[in-house]
Amino acid sequence: MPHPTDIPTRTRSRTRPRLLDLYCCQGGAAKGYDDAGFDVTGVDKNPQPRYPYRFVQADAIAFVLEHGAEFDFIHASPPCQHDTECQRIQGNTHPDLIAPTRAALGTTGRPWVMENVRGAVPKLRAPVMLCGQMFGLANYRHRFFETGGGFTLAQPGHPAHLVPQAKMGRPVPPGHYGQFVGNFSGVALARRVLGVPWMNRDGIRECIPPAYAEHIGRAALELLAARGLGVAA
Repeated sequence: MPHPTDIPTRTRSRTRPRLLDLYCCQGGAAKGYDDAGFDVTGVDKNPQPRYPYRFVQADAIAFVLEHGAEFDFIHASPPCQHDTECQRIQGNTHPDLIAPTRAALGTTGRPWVMENVRGAVPKLRAPVMLCGQMFGLANYRHRFFETGGGFTLAQPGHPAHLVPQAKMGRPVPPGHYGQFVGNFSGVALARRVLGVPWMNRDGIRECIPPAYAEHIGRAALELLAARGLGVAA
């Protein structure tokens, strides 16, 4: 499948700092980091034909161990299914890659952020929570971000949840927010709300809204500037 035409694929830049997007899926985080000003490379063990930036099919941990130091900043989103309630209810088993990913990130000498869902919070170290309400999105979608390698992220204020959510898997009635997880209804609505017009349902239900990653990316650029760093060699 070719890249969708509604999201331009950037050419590699030698002036923009380089960002490594591990476990990239269809590129929600990547879009935000590109908007912030990074040159993005995504890595995933599965083919990702919808990913709108440079893509490498590889094991994420093996790739970061070999190439992580070549990048200026690293984002990792280990698969969340191990800590997702609906997967536990269904009796499905999935690998827990949070600790191995953290260990691999720590070898790079680069600043990094690692993202996951609420169920993973006990395993994350002092995570910062981001919510769609913080960025004017008509959605909640809490995601939690552990930082390392000298990078820190301030916890934004959390606006009250005043809009009701549709029941999981149900069409979104007027005056409600959608949950957009599982086999949800309303792909077109989810694309508009989350800002991911190139994604299908599989990508949407796992993605980080680009607004979250743009926020993180701008903070990362401030750190790189403060360190007087250009792009990684």
